[in-house]
Amino acid sequence: MSPLVKIRAERDQMSAIERRIADFILDNAHLLRDYSSQQVANALKISQSSVVKFSQKLGFKGYPDLKLSVGESVAHHRAIENQSNDDADAVRAVADPYAALADGLSRGKLEAQAETRAINAPAQLDAIAAAIAGAPKVFVTGLGEDGIQAQAFALKLSLLDIHTVHHCDPVFLSTSLATATHGDVMFVFSEHGRQNALAQLSRDLRERGGKVVSVTRHTANPLRAHADASLLVSAHDERPAVEPLLYCAALQHLLDVLFLALCERIGDGAARLGANVERMRHLIDP
Repeated sequence: MSPLVKIRAERDQMSAIERRIADFILDNAHLLRDYSSQQVANALKISQSSVVKFSQKLGFKGYPDLKLSVGESVAHHRAIENQSNDDADAVRAVADPYAALADGLSRGKLEAQAETRAINAPAQLDAIAAAIAGAPKVFVTGLGEDGIQAQAFALKLSLLDIHTVHHCDPVFLSTSLATATHGDVMFVFSEHGRQNALAQLSRDLRERGGKVVSVTRHTANPLRAHADASLLVSAHDERPAVEPLLYCAALQHLLDVLFLALCERIGDGAARLGANVERMRHLIDP
């Protein structure tokens, strides 16, 4: 994994000093080869040992190894970017005014997907897939824009003949939870994980013996704290119009991977999916 991807993915879980070091490296990645650990420490007014410990915490032997890895990552990214720019120039040559915009967005989505994939361990995804496959019922909820992703995910689960209960209203969901039993699973979609109502519903389900899976950004938040398992999304951009697009793309990719894992785990998953899709097709296009 690229060290820059790893730093961005883990930044929200770092201490205050570690975040300062992380931000310095991210902001000066192309110049880091010219900085010694002491110069980084002087620039941030911290001890040199803090820089060394930061490097080791990321899995490197020391700062020189981190610096070398960052340099290689920057060089690789530049090579890809130069190729992308050449391709974009070729497209613009045929009068596509949105080529550069589309190329930049595509690169951002790919980076967000890579970061998100890196922070969701395969063992965690496998455990979540196993919990869904063995659950008597799966509750799915999300408020506002999170509800769009929740509804789409609930539909996919239903296509696998998984008993799915979807609500975008916490009051209605609370009523449905009266039927919850041991082993039920609830997916709670919340980008920032701060809705008190969803945290309370999560506690209610756990009291009934169910398991909660939170779907949030890779940050410390109340919803994640009340969950038995978490799906985490890492997507960052300084432009307010772009960051939500990267978040949705990374989240959708993560859910698609989980869905495919479910299809493989359920023995006749492909047959169930095909039959249900065909049935729906006849309803839409008789």
